[in-house]
Amino acid sequence: MMSDGRAWSRTLVISASVAVLGGMTGSSFAADAAAVIETYADIAHAGYEDSLIAARSLDAAVDALIAHPSEATLTAARAAWRAARVPYQQTEVFRFGNAIVDDWEGRVNAWPLDEGLIDYVDVSYGTESDTNDLYVVNVIANPQLTIGGQAIDATTITPALLQDTLQEAEDNEANVATGYHAIEFLLWGQDLNGTGPGAGARPATDYDLANCTGGHCDRRAAYLKAASTLLVSDLEEMVANWTATGEARKTLAADPKAGLAAILTGMGSLSYGEVAGERMKLGLLLHDPEEEHDCFSDNTYNSHYYDQVGIRNVYTAHYKRIDGSIVSGPSVADLVAAVEPALDREIRGKLIATIVAMAAMRTRGESIEAYDQMIGEGNAAGNDIVQAAIDTLIDQTRSIERAVSVLDLGTITVEGSDSLDNPDAVFQ
Repeated sequence: MMSDGRAWSRTLVISASVAVLGGMTGSSFAADAAAVIETYADIAHAGYEDSLIAARSLDAAVDALIAHPSEATLTAARAAWRAARVPYQQTEVFRFGNAIVDDWEGRVNAWPLDEGLIDYVDVSYGTESDTNDLYVVNVIANPQLTIGGQAIDATTITPALLQDTLQEAEDNEANVATGYHAIEFLLWGQDLNGTGPGAGARPATDYDLANCTGGHCDRRAAYLKAASTLLVSDLEEMVANWTATGEARKTLAADPKAGLAAILTGMGSLSYGEVAGERMKLGLLLHDPEEEHDCFSDNTYNSHYYDQVGIRNVYTAHYKRIDGSIVSGPSVADLVAAVEPALDREIRGKLIATIVAMAAMRTRGESIEAYDQMIGEGNAAGNDIVQAAIDTLIDQTRSIERAVSVLDLGTITVEGSDSLDNPDAVFQ
């Protein structure tokens, strides 16, 4: 499942040339590769554990909001959601090369979503969709539902209802009922500002049983709590997959050469098809704020920035945890440097250049205008900032591809995107 609800246009297939791995023998290279994979798995485990810690803090903030709805507790819950995105976005680099992560990812980070599935929406949203029968089903307002022709009792909103019945209901990827973005919508509400200033403005009284706005405040609170609880349990599952005996770690360790290929696949696919393509270029081509990743909170510039930090973390095998401690060890960079030092320097330089471009976008987002304004039609300065980041992402991907060849890792597939590979198709 693709987190953006669209099928990829094509893939870039990189076939490795025969490489001479310096003076290393096959056995020494395998040992070095195994050490790199061990560090990679340690960083994955630490990143998901940090994400879990932050999700538990978010869950506690949700409890406080529900118990005492006020602008203060709503603001605190929103701050906890933003903080939770920082470690999680750094884990997205583990997705594409690891099937166990890719199969799970849609439960926690699927987007965009048809928010009318969950709660009330503005009249401008419309009342029906040609592609989604559940476009405005509004689970919070309706304890009795019909999904796929079946009667569903939604009287009690539970994590199981969200995950087993509503998530991707009727096999429609726009029916996102769980994860960070469902929680984001419930904390912020719709962003009705288009490419103008401002994020979602849901009032705290949407959770106030005594002074309820929006209707069904008890069910809204139940939905938010169920989604928050589910996020915690989903992250607990992924933390377990990266422990010393976890399935994700064991799969990579079984074949060190294939494990290295998986690492570089994740770096290249996140860099090119996902972030540069589906999350950035598509919205820029369409000048469409609905193509913004964190579209309710206007947090997109942060999410993009930390995706890039995650890519750098993996290449250099260096991750700073939320408590300030460092997880590090043998890296892909070490392997590349042993074979072709100039390429290692090139990759490091390009990774830094992309972080600088992302940081410029982040600074603009914090001081001048949000990401959805940056991609607005006619905003030449904002468009240029976004395009500059896209260009660096594409450039670094080309060097990542070369590392595959230099390390003689066979053939990998880096995800593509219509917005980069066939832009005319975006407008059809």
